[in-house]
Amino acid sequence: MQAIIVTGGKQYKVAEGDTIFVEKLPNEAGDAIVFDQVLAVIDGEKATFGTPVVAGAKVDASVVKNGKGKKVIVFKYKPKKGYRRKQGHRQPYTKVEITAING
Repeated sequence: MQAIIVTGGKQYKVAEGDTIFVEKLPNEAGDAIVFDQVLAVIDGEKATFGTPVVAGAKVDASVVKNGKGKKVIVFKYKPKKGYRRKQGHRQPYTKVEITAING
């Protein structure tokens, strides 16, 4: 069984047992969370699509950890002007494990 969920403005195709990295959520490690914005549920040959969400469908998950991604360097430069700006950024994320799909 698979589902397409929405969280953090992005869509994810998930199955039971999958581990995904989503935009940071306000939950701690070990917490259980429910994704109720389910766009589609695929069960073998049978597929259910929502308009825009499937009524009564939800995906249960648990938070594995919160963390930060690899550092990305933002370097601005204008030649012959002496203008240089270096800035780093680490995007926060939440690692989530899908436990059940109810649809």
